[in-house]
Amino acid sequence: MSLSKKLFQQTAIYGIATVVPRMFSFFLTPLYTSSGVMETDQYGKVSIIFAWIIFFNVVLAYGMETAFFRFYHTDNKKSVMSTTTISLVWSSLIFLVLALLGREYMAKALGIDTEYITLTIWVLVLDALAIIPFSRLRAEGRPIFYAIVKVGTVAFNLLLNIFFLIWLPKIAQSDPEGFLATLYTPGFEVGYVFVANVLSSLVAVVVLLPHYLRLSWHFDPELWKRMMRYSLPVMVAGIAYAINEAFSRPLMEYMNVSESDIGIYSACYRLALFMTLFTTAYRLGIEPFFFSQAGSSNAPQTYAKVMEYFVILGSVIYLGVLVFADIFKWILLRDEAYWVGMDIVPFVTLGAFFLGIYTNLSVWYKLSDQTKMGAYISLAGAAVTLIFNIALIPVWSYMGSAVGTVAAYGTMMLVSYRLGAKHYPIPYNIRKLVFFPLLAIVLGCMSFYIKPLRETYVFGILAFAGYLFLIFKLEKETLLKFIKK
Repeated sequence: MSLSKKLFQQTAIYGIATVVPRMFSFFLTPLYTSSGVMETDQYGKVSIIFAWIIFFNVVLAYGMETAFFRFYHTDNKKSVMSTTTISLVWSSLIFLVLALLGREYMAKALGIDTEYITLTIWVLVLDALAIIPFSRLRAEGRPIFYAIVKVGTVAFNLLLNIFFLIWLPKIAQSDPEGFLATLYTPGFEVGYVFVANVLSSLVAVVVLLPHYLRLSWHFDPELWKRMMRYSLPVMVAGIAYAINEAFSRPLMEYMNVSESDIGIYSACYRLALFMTLFTTAYRLGIEPFFFSQAGSSNAPQTYAKVMEYFVILGSVIYLGVLVFADIFKWILLRDEAYWVGMDIVPFVTLGAFFLGIYTNLSVWYKLSDQTKMGAYISLAGAAVTLIFNIALIPVWSYMGSAVGTVAAYGTMMLVSYRLGAKHYPIPYNIRKLVFFPLLAIVLGCMSFYIKPLRETYVFGILAFAGYLFLIFKLEKETLLKFIKK
C-alpha cells in the first residue's frame, strides 16, 4: 500500500472515530431535552458539570498526549510510553485522593451536589488513564481498533443514558418489587448521566488494559523533564480553548444566571453542532494535506484555494442552519421550554464558523514552527471571552455569552490572519472570503429574525436556493474541478 493511500485511510478512520462520537451527542440532546426526562434547570446543572470536565480534562492531561507524539519518533519508544504512562498514573492518583478528600469543599464552592462531584472525579481520572493507551494505538498504526474502542464506548454511553433515563423509570413503575426497581432513584436524572459516563469510561480503560500489562514501567527523569517543558505550553493553549468553549456556563452560574437559563442556553448552543461537525471533519482531513503540500512551490496558492472551499461550504451550512432552525429545534429540543433561547443560534453558529476559519488560517504557524503563537492567540481569545462575558452577562444574560463566543473566535481569526500575512504570506482572495459569509449572514439573519419571513419559510427557502445558484454561477469552474478531484 502506498504511503499516501495509507495516510488517507488512517485519516478517514480517525475522522470517523472523532466525528461519530460527536454524532452520538446529537442523539443525547433530544433525549435530555425531552419533556419529562429533565427539567431545564437539571440540564443546566449537567451543562455546568460538563464544562468543568472539559476544563479539568485539559489540566489532568497537561499536554502529555501531544508530548508523547513529539518524542515517540525521536527517543526510545518504550521509554516514552512508560514515562508518560507513569507520569499520568501518578498525577491521576494524586488528583483522585485529593479530590475525594476535598469533594465536600468543592461541592460547596461550586454549588454542586457532593454525589455529582464524586462521579465527576471518577470520570476525570478514568479519562486521564486512557490518554496514553489511545495514543499508543495511533502511534502503532492501529486505527481500526482505536475507532472501535472510541465509537464503542460512546455508543455504550448512549445506551446507558437511554436505559437510566427512559427504560429504568418505566421498569420501576411496572415492577416496583423487581431487582431493577432497586436501581431507580426518583429525581436522580443528573446523577444517572454521570453514572453512565463513569461506566463507559471504565469500559474503555478495561479494554485498553493490555497497554498497562505490557509496559516496562521504567521512568526516565531526564526524558520526563524535557517532555514537561514541551507539554506545559500545550496545556496553557488547552486551558484557553476550554475557557472559550465551555467556561461561560460556570461563569453564568457565578454571575447569578439561573440554572434553568443555563440549561436553555446549552441546549440551543447544540444547534451549532452542524457547523462543528463540518469543521471537525474538515480539519481531520485537511491538516495532513497541509503538511504534505508544505514543500511544494505553489503551496500558498493551494492553501488559499482550500480556504475558499471551506468558506463557501461553511457559508452554505450557516445559511441552512438559520433558514431551517425551526425544523432542527423540533428534532433536537423536544421540550418547548428550551425554545425561548433560540435567538442565540445565529451567534453561536457564527462563532463555530469563525473557529473553523481560524483553524484553516493556523497553517502559517504550524508550517513555520511557531506553534507557541497558537497558544498566544488562544489566550487572546480566552481573554476576550472573559471580558465579554463579565461585561455582557449582567446586561443580556446568556445572550451576552453568545455574543462573547463570536467576539472570541472572531478575534482569534483576525489576529491569526494578520500575523500569518506577516510571517507566512498566503494569497487569500479576501473579496470572496468576505462576500460569501457576509451574504449568508445577511440572508440568514433576515430569515431568522424577521418574524413574517421566518413563519412562512418562503423567503428562507428562496434565499437558500438562490444562494446555492449564485455560488454555482460564480464558482462553477472551481466546483467542477473540486468534484472531479
